[in-house]
Amino acid sequence: MGMIGGGPGAFIGPVHRYAAEMDREIELVAGVFSSDAGRSLAAADAYRTDPARAYPTLEAMFAAERARPDGIDFVTIVSPNHHHLPAARAALAAGLPVMTDKPLTATLAQAHELAGLVRAAGLPFGVTYTYSGYPLVREARARIAAGALGAIRKIVVEYPQGWLAGEAVGKQAEWRVDPARAGLGGCIGDIGVHAFHLAEFISGLKVTHLLADLGAVVPGRALDDDCTVLLRFAGADGSAARGVLLASQIEVGERNGLRIRLYGEKGGLTWRQETPNALEWATLDGRHEIVHAGGGLLGPDALARTRTPAGHPEGYLEAFANLYRDFAAKLRGEPAPLLPGLDDGLRGMAFIATAVEASRAGAGWVPLTV
Repeated sequence: MGMIGGGPGAFIGPVHRYAAEMDREIELVAGVFSSDAGRSLAAADAYRTDPARAYPTLEAMFAAERARPDGIDFVTIVSPNHHHLPAARAALAAGLPVMTDKPLTATLAQAHELAGLVRAAGLPFGVTYTYSGYPLVREARARIAAGALGAIRKIVVEYPQGWLAGEAVGKQAEWRVDPARAGLGGCIGDIGVHAFHLAEFISGLKVTHLLADLGAVVPGRALDDDCTVLLRFAGADGSAARGVLLASQIEVGERNGLRIRLYGEKGGLTWRQETPNALEWATLDGRHEIVHAGGGLLGPDALARTRTPAGHPEGYLEAFANLYRDFAAKLRGEPAPLLPGLDDGLRGMAFIATAVEASRAGAGWVPLTV
């Protein structure tokens, strides 16, 4: 694996490295870890990779790795949003599959350009919507698809954080509030898109219309940091549901409180990212069940990505690693139907762009089209 981004001070770069290497199917061996050659070398030292394979530019990495018998097999893109398209374009042109962090790109126009490049290249492509890797998220998806809740009526997904309630200080905060690097959306593109993907992933429904109210609460901030979006969902079978998505980075005291609740005609379920090894299930007759990770009654989708017995907690890194296991399967030519891909990335960018533009215009209900 070659990494693009993830230099000194990055949060997500080391996460990708730990996750990719967890199951020993992938190894980080090279990278353009920073646009600064010295910082790229420093990152190579931190990652314990060969300093000769810490490159100053993408062009240098692709040329050198192509000449090696043990050159990289794919790249993972962990740089800020504005760099996703040029990095992916260069990798695909070099004949390399791509795994990219979300959102897909900085703008919807860039996303469509990238989609054309991916389809023309015909190479494996994945997007790290991390929360789809949790075993109990996959269990919830499978149970809903099997009809355990009946027709879905209501979806509520929340993603509260508080770390940007004050001045944006530090590398991770600064680029997220900068339109030149983050793109069109702030909070909506950073965590709102995770909530959007999770709602569609678990429910099996697609958002058809939305009504958005996005705000920049902290004075002087150019991008949204607080979001409320009403949603209308539809299924391929003609079913319909209402929903609401709440995402905020100015809720003091909140950490990473992603939570989803789905209510159907026969029951409801709740999953929380901060307690990811429990899935709450309720039925019309008053029963309340707690489904635990690692339990023997889980379905094949959950068990296939569970590493430890019940009672031995698995969390964020393991969920992330599940996406890399799926991607490794794709590289071998094996099916990996639950790995988020190009279509998920496009829908996420369409959601961001539609919500931002509709909120600015005060447009009321608008269709979500990709």
